[in-house]
Amino acid sequence: MKLPYSWLQELIPHLPPVNTLEPVFAQLGLPLEGIDDAPAPPAGVLLVAVTEAAAMPGTQLTKLTLDTGPHGPRTIASGAPNAVGLPAGTMLALVVPGTKLGDMEYGVRSLQGVESWGMAASAKELGIGESSAGLLLFPAGTAPVGTPLADVWAADSVLDIEITPNRADALSVLGVARDLAAFLKLELKEPSMGLAANGKGQIEVTLPPRAVTLERDPSKKLRFGSDHFSARTVSGVHNGPAPVEMQRRLTLAGMRSIDLIVDSSNYVMLELGQPTALYDRRDVTNDKILVSFGLRQGENVKDLMGGEHQVGPEDLLILDGRERGVMSVADAFQTAQTPQTDGGVLGIAGIMGGDHGHVRADTSEVVIESAHFDPVLLRRTATRLGLKTDAVYRYERGVDPVLSPRGANRVAELLTQYGGGIAETGLTTVGTPDLPADIQVTGEQVRGLLGMHVDTDEMVDILMRLGAKVKQDSDTLTVTPPSWRVDMVVWQDLAEEVARLHGYAELPETLPTFSPHPDNHGAGAVSAARRSLKGALAGLGAQEVVTYTFTSDPEAEQARSETPSVKLQNPLTAERTGLRTALYPSLLKAAQNRPKGERALLFEIGRIFPASGEIEKLGLLLRGPLAPNTHQAGVAGSFAAFKGLLETLAAGQGAGLEIRQLRGADVPATLHPGIAGAVVWNGQQVGWLGALHPEIAQSYGLKGDTYLLEVSLPLPAAEWAFSDPSRAPAAWRDLAVIAPQSVSYGEVAALLRQEAGPLLESLEPFDVYVGEQIPTGQRSVAVRLTFRGEKTLSDSEVDPIMERLIGAVRAAGWAIREK
Repeated sequence: MKLPYSWLQELIPHLPPVNTLEPVFAQLGLPLEGIDDAPAPPAGVLLVAVTEAAAMPGTQLTKLTLDTGPHGPRTIASGAPNAVGLPAGTMLALVVPGTKLGDMEYGVRSLQGVESWGMAASAKELGIGESSAGLLLFPAGTAPVGTPLADVWAADSVLDIEITPNRADALSVLGVARDLAAFLKLELKEPSMGLAANGKGQIEVTLPPRAVTLERDPSKKLRFGSDHFSARTVSGVHNGPAPVEMQRRLTLAGMRSIDLIVDSSNYVMLELGQPTALYDRRDVTNDKILVSFGLRQGENVKDLMGGEHQVGPEDLLILDGRERGVMSVADAFQTAQTPQTDGGVLGIAGIMGGDHGHVRADTSEVVIESAHFDPVLLRRTATRLGLKTDAVYRYERGVDPVLSPRGANRVAELLTQYGGGIAETGLTTVGTPDLPADIQVTGEQVRGLLGMHVDTDEMVDILMRLGAKVKQDSDTLTVTPPSWRVDMVVWQDLAEEVARLHGYAELPETLPTFSPHPDNHGAGAVSAARRSLKGALAGLGAQEVVTYTFTSDPEAEQARSETPSVKLQNPLTAERTGLRTALYPSLLKAAQNRPKGERALLFEIGRIFPASGEIEKLGLLLRGPLAPNTHQAGVAGSFAAFKGLLETLAAGQGAGLEIRQLRGADVPATLHPGIAGAVVWNGQQVGWLGALHPEIAQSYGLKGDTYLLEVSLPLPAAEWAFSDPSRAPAAWRDLAVIAPQSVSYGEVAALLRQEAGPLLESLEPFDVYVGEQIPTGQRSVAVRLTFRGEKTLSDSEVDPIMERLIGAVRAAGWAIREK
């Protein structure tokens, strides 16, 4: 959140210099991301008054006749949209001839036959804001004509404060000032309480029931929509540019100035933390406002920006007071019928105003809405509709539930003070706000949790400086949190506040004690195995990635993985609606984002959530050459290279690995039908590997040399046993088996191992041949068998084993290659 130092200093007159505040904010738990200098407008920019604004025929330009003070009457031509029809007396920022902004020097030039003396500028052109949508305009009489803009638009410093989600109270100047004043023990000067009201206002407000249980589905209960709602009217408002100081503060806070009515609402939100909505009274039929859940599933609501949104029964709306002739909202929910709204939607509560009722250029009678809405309800609606506004950003974190009357009165004060409006004497306030519950805590509890000594009297002082009410009975405290601290719920929250203001630096340095329970012995074995696996993969050149656990149906469909069965009730985005059922879709996305032609060797260890339950898996992807800049066959990038990578991993983990070819329906849909295998680790099938299916590769824009692995964790461990290594030499035999090409090497090896017996030490292929002397459709696979015993083996011991192997091969329908 961006906050001008001068605004903060207005509430804390004795605030220390800005360059000393960074460590103070850090101790408060509101760290500064930066302190930016906001310079005053450059010299040579004057405040001038418009005497006439006339359209230039045949162009999109407006001729502005100006009173420039010491320079006399001048004219300029402007193409800004807000230059059209400017009332006489409106003041603007004029860059006079001879002034240099950046690399450009402004002078006098002729535009469509009009002598343009300098330039009327926007905030961005002057370097004092980001808005370039139109000219920087000010009310008549802001300053004497010809006054340098720098005299009324002062230089400042802007604090960029990082606000954690639990500190909704700090999303305003007043909230930050409260914290600073409490920490520094300085006087806090509260902003104006607004224009005091007397009696009930003219607007009649109806709130929905606090909670509605659906008879057709008793497990569902709609939360309250609004528990506190205020409305007040102001008439005779002369809408136009906001005063210069209001514009300056809004601009420094990162907001764009619109006009007095809209700016007043935004100003109060930044000042007090209370969002408000302002409606044109002409559209508030019968001076009635109905706060209601959406009454018709799929109803379209147009917002003030022109966007259309479909709302349903759990979305809270602000409706005008036209007669509808329908049952009550509660009755509608109970009977599951669909009352008609007949239009008249003033806004989506707490999120955005509607096209109906929005403030227009000729608006003079304003209805101010200032309310407290349920944060969970609003967060769900805003997320589903894809609307994230400054108002909902505050509501979903928790706005002060009793602040709404003050917010309405403060906006009314600004509209009367700067817009010449007349506020009605009364204020309509309905509902009963939910206030924080009392919390009981003892000083001993707080000291025990913090591990440092803080006197109970000091705890009372800290909590009272923060705005809490405290009753003390010896060491026991009964604390009523201030209404704006919605995050104070349990006594541990109070202990945190004590530590924060007492000073985290006072926490003593103590060594932790660790006494493991016997039941916990070996509890870290799974984590240790995971770390070992990650280290081994990194050692092979693979890069670990951490991707989203959330996915969507289209993403799963693209990768041909299982459709998510666990759906999120409140998805963050439309692309993250369910829990993933596989790792490889995310790996494919990561590979897709790599520069074209660059090797990708990526792995991820994470949990997936298929219909069968939660599983931890390892995913591995290779795209491109395993060893770049090499011409050796099989290393540049192939299934053999990928399989070799896995074999190296298994050897380093001391595991037995076997790859069994998959065929037909056993091949995962994401793999190439002819290049897929099952991964057997220490005798157990744990997953699969293979080449990415060409159609999927094309959809991701990947080449055909992309290979995937996915296995379940933890990987089965081998039974460890120690035996003395034999000192006897090994005996080698070679055997070439002719089998159909559809028979995998794994099947041949499995048969030979099964028949060889305990003397077989290892089995390795060294040649594959297809050609002369080999029948069509078959191939020869030559293997080297290593035998070893406790003593030197003789031919008489090895030959019978070889004869048994040859017999087994022939019994399987295969042949032995003699030549």
